[in-house]
Amino acid sequence: MAPVWTPPPTGFTKINVDAALFKNSNILAVAAIARDSAGVFLGASAVVLEGITDAEIAKALAYREGLTLAKDIHVQKLRFASDCANVIRNIKGGSMGTYSQIVREIRSGGQLFEFAEFVHENRRTNGDAHRLARSSLYNSTGRHVWFLSPPDGVCNSILE
Repeated sequence: MAPVWTPPPTGFTKINVDAALFKNSNILAVAAIARDSAGVFLGASAVVLEGITDAEIAKALAYREGLTLAKDIHVQKLRFASDCANVIRNIKGGSMGTYSQIVREIRSGGQLFEFAEFVHENRRTNGDAHRLARSSLYNSTGRHVWFLSPPDGVCNSILE
């Protein structure tokens, strides 16, 4: 079955986030992709880092990057989506785990917007963020941003 992007409510911006790890080389890429409720591309970003090997920490860092992208594109009503249920639970008030400082940062950053919600979605609906994270592993370390048009291979999902 082909990947499908699920739109947010009308008037909201949806930011899908994901992370990918190169375990043998300790390289991590986190990615965020923003679209409006009609599916129009608003921006994307990816950060390539070294030294992190924990997948859950990587997913939390992806949410942090999603917040940064939201600030970059000046939107106020947001739905952040990822396929990592544990990180979502921790953001919503769970134990916060070994990455408690990142969760605190996400919670604090979410308060800067008119409305920000953090939801879990099936991996099938998060394909673009997953592809961007995986392909970004080959980029140089640092932050990479796209505003005018999406990176190659991203935002090709069919709206359902």
